[in-house]
Amino acid sequence: MPVSPHPADQASLDEEWRLRRELAAVYRLVAHFRMTDLIFTHISARLPGTEHHFLINPYGLLFEEITASNLVKVDLSGRPVEGIPHPVNPAGFVIHSAIHAARPDAHCVLHTHTKAGCAVAAQEDGLLPLNQISMEFYGRVGYHDYEGVALNLAEQRRLVADLAEHPAMILRNHGLLTVGGTPGEAFLRMYYLDKACEIQTMAMAGGAKLITPHPDICELSARQLSGEDHGSDFQDDQAYDLAWSALLRLVERVAPDYRD
Repeated sequence: MPVSPHPADQASLDEEWRLRRELAAVYRLVAHFRMTDLIFTHISARLPGTEHHFLINPYGLLFEEITASNLVKVDLSGRPVEGIPHPVNPAGFVIHSAIHAARPDAHCVLHTHTKAGCAVAAQEDGLLPLNQISMEFYGRVGYHDYEGVALNLAEQRRLVADLAEHPAMILRNHGLLTVGGTPGEAFLRMYYLDKACEIQTMAMAGGAKLITPHPDICELSARQLSGEDHGSDFQDDQAYDLAWSALLRLVERVAPDYRD
């Protein structure tokens, strides 16, 4: 007769499968909102346990093809820990493994090459506080100078230093990156960081003189939008949870096979 797994082992397997489904849902949402770059860019999630394993996409699949079961489990050296039919993109390993190793709170790392994100990444002043959506990231975005395709391990130390404790980073002349305690949190940050970049590129394209609020107002707005203590009369502690639940309902409708 087959031997049933130990309860602790079963709990670990159940948690891994939950994370696989949540991460696969994020891949499908990135595809749905057209933030992909064919088979390139990555979203990774740390698995619980002392093994320091994390999940990342198999190199060669479109994001719309990612499912819970075909995500690749790798170690911090980027080596698959299980037999798989697909390789892992080495550039994804360089960026993601460095951040996972340095930031215990960065359970998920999300990287994109969207048009708007790449456009702002090429602008000297970076992300500007032009709109309420942009304010979430006021003073909370790191910047990393372009060093070529991320294939050199020596770049990891500089990536980590430039990200510091920020929830987001603009990779100059490259793209955007967000981190989160969950895949859902990292996705929502990326959704709004990319939207902030879209607003900025559209506002600058109009040619009119731009208005930026006073720095004190920008900082207040950042604290309000980031859930930090801000001293306002009201606060909304449910926004991200409600938005993520709505997004899960969306992905269940448009791509229910993500769970497979």
